[in-house]
Amino acid sequence: PTANLGNISFSVWDVGGQDKIRKLWRHYFRGTDGLIFVVDSADRSRADDAREELQSLLAEEELREASLLVLANKQDLPGAIPIAELAGKLGLRGGTSGDPSRQWHVQAAVATTGEGLYEGLGWLSRT
Repeated sequence: PTANLGNISFSVWDVGGQDKIRKLWRHYFRGTDGLIFVVDSADRSRADDAREELQSLLAEEELREASLLVLANKQDLPGAIPIAELAGKLGLRGGTSGDPSRQWHVQAAVATTGEGLYEGLGWLSRT
């Protein structure tokens, strides 16, 4: 599917996060300019798993030059991990993602209302 924001078109694939599906992710890597990684920021118990998966993705050769947008979903819920803390938990400390040349951004989001989605996509369109 294609999503448009202003004069920019995004080809978007929702590849799901279930364990069984993760092996299939690499079929979508070729030609990727931007990666959107959605995190349930209200579920602290999954932060370590999210970090492992994200770092694994960022280590993939075909994603080496892809900009990274992390959508910190469910920011409206009590106890949601604040953006700066989430960046640290995901290994995005010190302005890098393990690669000082990679551009990345963590965007607060609420998928049910759309809050933060346009801002995040706007950032991605400018990278």
